[in-house]
Amino acid sequence: MRFPFEVPFSEMEASLDEFVTAVFSCLASEFLVMPKGVGFIEYPVFEKGYEALKQATSAFEDISQESITRVAFEVPISIIVIRAMLGLTPPEWAYLATQRTSVRVDQGFARALDRKIRFAPLKPLKPSGVSTERVNALMEVAFKLLRDGVPQVENNKLHRLDKADTKYGKESIRHLANMGFPYPMVLYERFLGRPFAGHRDSVSELVGDSLESAIEDVLTKAGISYRKTKRAERIPGFDQTPDFIIPNEFNPEILIEAKITEDDGTARDKVTRVQHLGALAIADQPTNQPKYEVIACIAGRGLGVRREDMKKLLLATRGKVFTSQNLDRLVEFTRLKEFQTKKKQPA
Repeated sequence: MRFPFEVPFSEMEASLDEFVTAVFSCLASEFLVMPKGVGFIEYPVFEKGYEALKQATSAFEDISQESITRVAFEVPISIIVIRAMLGLTPPEWAYLATQRTSVRVDQGFARALDRKIRFAPLKPLKPSGVSTERVNALMEVAFKLLRDGVPQVENNKLHRLDKADTKYGKESIRHLANMGFPYPMVLYERFLGRPFAGHRDSVSELVGDSLESAIEDVLTKAGISYRKTKRAERIPGFDQTPDFIIPNEFNPEILIEAKITEDDGTARDKVTRVQHLGALAIADQPTNQPKYEVIACIAGRGLGVRREDMKKLLLATRGKVFTSQNLDRLVEFTRLKEFQTKKKQPA
């Protein structure tokens, strides 16, 4: 099977469907394996928070604002356990606290608190003025939500607390926690998200970094000078910053975009970004003489769904589309070989 980067652009253009199939055939997806990332909460640590909360409330028989607030400061991971019970994100919890108490809890504080706990889940929180006031406000609204359960809503609507453990307030929590059911594991999976989606979102940049690291490895082994850009960095001359510029932004000869997605909707946005770089490359240039070569390195099942999107990607890069399975041929079949200073070592 031939790949689009192996043939002249005119030949690829004439047999576009064939080369779309070729790219699709080697698109790999690693959605079953994710990086843990810094601050990942292991289940035994999460369970310590659950047990501390259970002990402080006499096995959830005596859930009071005072008891959950005390354990929140003593065993901070219990705050994340409470959030899992509520089924809220940190910003959502902060919003409710602001709306339902006399304390303003901004979303930045809620995110920072969540991050702080992830890095030191068992280190007691030190009382400190405004922060203490905000944590107290979070606990106050949490207590009220856990106590009251689901309010009356219209038949065509669904309340977020309409869950097995919170539907009837404290009674639901007591029932679930004392029926021999692995309640802390359910909470842990809820914390990770549907399942693991919450964690997947939190490490999405790391997932993308895995592809970028592979590209860096190829460039470094070939002795190619490159500039790897930072997130949201602005580069003069580019209204959209590419992931890699070879050799640098002062003399851009090659642009590399690393795109990984497991969702076909997101894939369309990523293709559009590469198309834009392709348009910049040919703007005000003679036919077939782009000012720089645009390369796309892709991964994930999302990019292997819509054939029309892949056609656009192939045309925008003039066939220079590589996947993780053929990344080892990146230098050989692009202008990168012009900048190679180290020969490929024999296997």
